[in-house]
Amino acid sequence: MITASVATRSEVLQQMEGFLKENIDTFLKPVDTNWQPSDFMPDSRQDDFFDEVKLLRERAQGLSYDLLAVLIGDTITEEALPNYEAWFHELEDLNRDRDNGWAQWIRGWTAEENRHGDLLNRYLYLSGRVNMREFEVSTQYLINDGFDLGTAHDPYRAFVYTSYQEMATNISHRRVGQLARTAGDDQLSKICGMIAGDENRHARVYKTFVEKIFEADPSEMMLAFEDMMRKKIVMPAHYMRELGVDMGKTFGHFTDAAQRLGVYTSHDYTEILDTLLTDWKIEQIRDLTPAAEKARDYVVALPNRLRRVADRMTIPKLEYKFKWID
Repeated sequence: MITASVATRSEVLQQMEGFLKENIDTFLKPVDTNWQPSDFMPDSRQDDFFDEVKLLRERAQGLSYDLLAVLIGDTITEEALPNYEAWFHELEDLNRDRDNGWAQWIRGWTAEENRHGDLLNRYLYLSGRVNMREFEVSTQYLINDGFDLGTAHDPYRAFVYTSYQEMATNISHRRVGQLARTAGDDQLSKICGMIAGDENRHARVYKTFVEKIFEADPSEMMLAFEDMMRKKIVMPAHYMRELGVDMGKTFGHFTDAAQRLGVYTSHDYTEILDTLLTDWKIEQIRDLTPAAEKARDYVVALPNRLRRVADRMTIPKLEYKFKWID
């Protein structure tokens, strides 16, 4: 049981470790029975491999330019996984001893996420519609450039970020899958659905972490939540670029395409915040410091402000020509 008398982040995380270890088998899927990228790709050992690849390529022809661009951008984001694990290991008070519950979670989460980029990369390669070298340059740039998510080394802020980000990637992958099915590519639709399922489960775990911290350290958790929302949650690929393009500019074109398709929009950003406010019962949290009370008032009022801004935004109509797509 995590007590509300806990005063420091280190103590909170130490008390949560027992809960984490008890539930790790629920939070993560067993490796030996989990899906793997090869489950969804043509088997190169089989005689019908080239026939299966031909069918994959034919189905991929039905994807629109914007949909293919969004799929590529999502894949680059997933491929930058080494950055994300390194970022987690930099967080204060997350002990990296092998048997520590937090270390088990970080390794297990990373291992599950690693499959996403592998699977999508193979699909793009076999589709025949992508300039893979340009795609690979963007991936290397993204890992090389690193990122700043605004969390510093604070696990409280990091868990707000990951709760938000996992919910956003669930939405994006799920909607790409729906559009793929409409375009006649059921295989890609299934791929995106499996990835979205992982993201949804991971989001539930991170939201649970924040919920537990609110029970133990409500004022500090509220202040961390407010700080992240004032900064605005940035996507991990916000430095995305192509060869010869300034850092971050390609990401803007990628998000424009996502908004045109309705894959992920400013309204989705607000809906995620609404969900977090409800799931974390923000309005019901009491015994806050005066500063934390103000922080709660800020985050509770924020969705209406964001909706007014979103309602005034126009969806970009100009199609950018990505170097990834010939």
